[in-house]
Amino acid sequence: MKAIISDIHSNLEALQAVMADIEKQGVTEIYCLGDVIGYGPNPRECIDLVMKCQVVILGNHDQGALFDPDGFNRTAEMAIFWTRAQLESPSDSRALREKRWEFLAERPRSHKEGDYLFVHGSARNPLNEYVFPEDIYNQRKMERIFALVDKYCFQGHTHVPGIFTEDAQFLTPEDINGAYKLEGNKTLCNVGSVGQPRDLDPRACYILIDDDTIKYRRVEYDIETTIKKIYAVPELDNFLGDRLREGR
Repeated sequence: MKAIISDIHSNLEALQAVMADIEKQGVTEIYCLGDVIGYGPNPRECIDLVMKCQVVILGNHDQGALFDPDGFNRTAEMAIFWTRAQLESPSDSRALREKRWEFLAERPRSHKEGDYLFVHGSARNPLNEYVFPEDIYNQRKMERIFALVDKYCFQGHTHVPGIFTEDAQFLTPEDINGAYKLEGNKTLCNVGSVGQPRDLDPRACYILIDDDTIKYRRVEYDIETTIKKIYAVPELDNFLGDRLREGR
């Protein structure tokens, strides 16, 4: 059984809670679809934990820390510059700092295993393209993305979990009672966000792949501790903490 996580965004409390839940599920492999860092207060600790995953994809915030952030709003940009400073902190050894930077630099933009494609954004633009629920009404966009998928694509980036079908449906985890069977039809699966959900459910979100079934998991964590840490950092906008309470 695989667990797939995404969009941790330096939220250590959420990541630790999810990892503890994964440990109880009989998971043999953990895949991460990127954005390990950005927005949150614990980038170093989250990178260290994610290094244990079998596969880790590059996210746009991960790339933003490596290079200049491209297309970020002011809040996200300030968070990335602060994150970059944390990764250069002299409180850690030079070897550990270099290990983290090398880990981020070596992340692939996509990963394929048989019928499964793993990306951060989309099959068309693995790093930066958002595929929102309302895109089911953008026939041209969805046709072009589905054309690049052999069967199943797992993605994050929007922080909104759900299943896209080739016949222009978006199914929320609630619509499918938390489980969706893969039966050979082309499918896009957004796995949701561990560290910053945006579907109005503040609980951390990830998925399990159990044989041919996708299972969504929601995990409660100590949100207030994460918020207090964000408030304590002037470079991190308080909004980044406030939004965690509402899952938006």
